[in-house]
Amino acid sequence: MKPSILLVEDDTFLAGIYAKKFETDGFDVAFAANGDDGMKLSLKDHPSVILLDLRLQPDKMDGFEMLRQLKADAGLKDIPVLVLTNLGQKEDVDRCLKLGAAGYVIKAHALPHEVLAKVKALIHANV
Repeated sequence: MKPSILLVEDDTFLAGIYAKKFETDGFDVAFAANGDDGMKLSLKDHPSVILLDLRLQPDKMDGFEMLRQLKADAGLKDIPVLVLTNLGQKEDVDRCLKLGAAGYVIKAHALPHEVLAKVKALIHANV
């Protein structure tokens, strides 16, 4: 069975770049543009890893709240969440790690192949 990625990202161009990279490497990829849809897909699909942006559509659940809900749900709490965002303040990083994120990547400082390597490491650590 192929590992699966849920990419919660409201920038469709960027999401497409990451999707192509993961699909080329053998992953199934699902998208959600906001935390509400991300939670629905998480409950339905139980992905191997969730890549989560923090700033999402302003009228929907943001990434912080989605992370909190994921880690509070007994059926979802063990799915590794890699925060992939441009928010780089120490307070944001600390908040996410305290909420249970498995890692934190600043988009502007990472290339897709580096994010792919981090996802693979999370999957192997979670087996």
